[in-house]
Amino acid sequence: MKLTKFKTEANLKKIKVKKGGRNNLGQITVRHQGGGHKQFYKEINWSRKENSGIVTNFEYDPNRTAYLAKIFHNLENNSSKFSYILAPKGVKIFDNIKSVTEQTKNIYLAPGDFTMLINFEFGDLLHSLENVPNNKTIYARAAGTFCQVLQHSSLKYAKIRLPSGSQRLISLRAKGTLGVVSNENHNQRIIGKAGRSRWLNIRPTVRGVAMNPVDHPHGGGQGKTKGGRPSVTPASWPTKGQPTRNKRKQSNFIISKRKIKHKQ
Repeated sequence: MKLTKFKTEANLKKIKVKKGGRNNLGQITVRHQGGGHKQFYKEINWSRKENSGIVTNFEYDPNRTAYLAKIFHNLENNSSKFSYILAPKGVKIFDNIKSVTEQTKNIYLAPGDFTMLINFEFGDLLHSLENVPNNKTIYARAAGTFCQVLQHSSLKYAKIRLPSGSQRLISLRAKGTLGVVSNENHNQRIIGKAGRSRWLNIRPTVRGVAMNPVDHPHGGGQGKTKGGRPSVTPASWPTKGQPTRNKRKQSNFIISKRKIKHKQ
């Protein structure tokens, strides 16, 4: 997928204010954040209420790993507008994409088409999937990710495999986009130098054993030490694979949980 150098639509971008990992009191709540290049936020059309549109170009978005596709919509009242969507893999310029909001039999769908789960076939790969009908899409929005339709378990729900590997039931009225998210090689990129990490708003990370005891539970000691205790965070929470989340009630819609690989 080749990116183009057209200017971003002025009415589809807004200034992004950076927090630097700090809360409203100025206290650091997320470490290793700060600086970075100035960015604009490009508004994404998650609801896809327009019936159809034509892909005009592909753009880079500094706020997400996937590429964006700019869509031209020719509206009924002799007006037009542009919008952004996540670019699916395999979509080309001048492709026509559509949104189908009703149940339809024997419908032909191409990558980028947005419709309800009941219109998809078993085995289809989706992205930008809703968990609740007419809600914002939350699943499979990162580069190279996708969900898969496993079966229609009833007249109300479909069995979906999420990018994490877990399986859950989602309403057949929920909507999703056919295809895999573009830029699937994003995880193979090489940063190359420390300065590029600073451009990405990432500050240096220092090991706890290299600090003083006042700064980290692993700090101190004569010479190089290994800590002498189970690995913890600066706030003394257990780390390296031990669950720290409060146990919540199992959702009836989750069929199988994701598999967590514990660090040794």
